[in-house]
Amino acid sequence: MEKSYTETMMLRTSQCDMRGQWRPCAILESMQETAGAHCDRLGIGRPVMDGLGIAWVLSRTRVMMRRLPRTSEAVSVTTWPLPPKHLFYPRVNAIRDAEGNEIGAASSLWLLLNVNTRRVVNSEEVLRHLPDNADMPAGIPIGAARPLSGTAEAGELAPPYADFDLNGHVNNTRYLDWTLNALGHDALAEKCVQEFSVSYDREIRPGERIRTELVRGGDAFSFCGFAGDKRCFCVSGSLADRE
Repeated sequence: MEKSYTETMMLRTSQCDMRGQWRPCAILESMQETAGAHCDRLGIGRPVMDGLGIAWVLSRTRVMMRRLPRTSEAVSVTTWPLPPKHLFYPRVNAIRDAEGNEIGAASSLWLLLNVNTRRVVNSEEVLRHLPDNADMPAGIPIGAARPLSGTAEAGELAPPYADFDLNGHVNNTRYLDWTLNALGHDALAEKCVQEFSVSYDREIRPGERIRTELVRGGDAFSFCGFAGDKRCFCVSGSLADRE
C-alpha cells in the first residue's frame, strides 16, 4: 500500500485571488482532490464507496501557510492518512514549493456518511484498505474552530446550485469563499488569510437558507452559519500582511 501520495501542480489564475495569490478555497480543493486520488490508489475511491453506500465527509480541517504562492508557481501537495480514532479518519497534508521547501501544512478529520440514512458509520472494508501509517508524522494539531466573542455582523446566504457536490450538500471548500466574501475588499486589500480552521457541524442541503455571523477582532475573525438554531459551520482564522 502507498503510505502517502503527492501531486504537483502549476497554479492557474482561476486558483488565485485578484492579488495573484493562492485562494484558501483552492487550497482546500487541492487537498480534497489529492486525498481522493490517494483513496483511488488504495482501493477505496468513489466507485468503491458508492458500491458500499458510503461517502467521505469532512468534519474539521486546519490549514497553516507560511506564505501563499502565486500564479504560475509550482506547488506539490503530499497527503497521508493516520490511524483512525473512533469514527474519525485523520489525514495530513504537507505543501511544498518547487525547491522542496515546506510552505504550508494541514490536518483534517474525515467521517464516513451513509448516503441513504445521512448518518455517520464505520466500515471494515475501508479499514482493511488503509496503510499502517502509525510511523508517519502526525501533522499540525487540529481542534475545533472557535467563534470570537464580540459584535457580530449578521447576514444571510441561500447557497446556489454550484456550491453543491456529488454528496448532495454544500462542498467543504465553499465555506472559505463565503468567508472571504464576508470579510470584503477593504479587509483583504493588503492582507490575506494564511491560517484558518473549519468545523463542519451539520451538512447544508439544497433549499436551506443560512443565517451568518461575522465577528472581527483585530486580525482575527470568525464566520459562522446557522440553519434555525443549529450551527452548520464555523470558520476561524487570522489575517496576515501580503508579501
